Amino acid sequence: GTTAIADNTMDAVRSAVTLRPEYLVLGMSAITFYGGVEGGKKFKAEVEAIAGVGASTGSESIAAALHAYGNVKNVSFVSPYYPVANAEVRRFLEESGFCVVRDVPLECKCWTDIAKVSPAELRPVLDELDGDDVDAVVQVGTNLSIIDLAAEYEQQRAKPFIAINTATYWHGLRACGIHDKIEGVGRLLAEF
Repeated sequence: GTTAIADNTMDAVRSAVTLRPEYLVLGMSAITFYGGVEGGKKFKAEVEAIAGVGASTGSESIAAALHAYGNVKNVSFVSPYYPVANAEVRRFLEESGFCVVRDVPLECKCWTDIAKVSPAELRPVLDELDGDDVDAVVQVGTNLSIIDLAAEYEQQRAKPFIAINTATYWHGLRACGIHDKIEGVGRLLAEF
């Protein structure tokens, strides 16, 4: 399924560039982690070659966000994926200089099920991922939006809880030279 998304993404990029954007922010993530850091760079380069403009991807945005917080070494993450895709996320994070302590693959049965995962279902997962042994908790899978929940946990736990949609939006803004601070959706957009 994720490789089908990769093929369709390039078609979507070709359509999007007819609008003459100055920059692209990709709202998809699984395939941006595949092949580790080099795979992520290759995917981004392909998108940018087709688009003729820069782009922010989920994988690079998560790594940049973790680095922005500073002193983050040990991380955990949740995804809507199956273990095989989580292994790709783990590889990317580890190649980016982080130690993955634990991860939870939610194993959503289909793409639309991802958007149906409720905050009530995610709270025990975030509790499981957190601990004294992690410096930050990450969520990947753009259809599994936890922006508000991540901001709430970050405030309560006094450590980064990074939602991929927040990170990718932040990365795109900063790449375009927009440094406006946005309150209410976590420290990343408010402080960095």
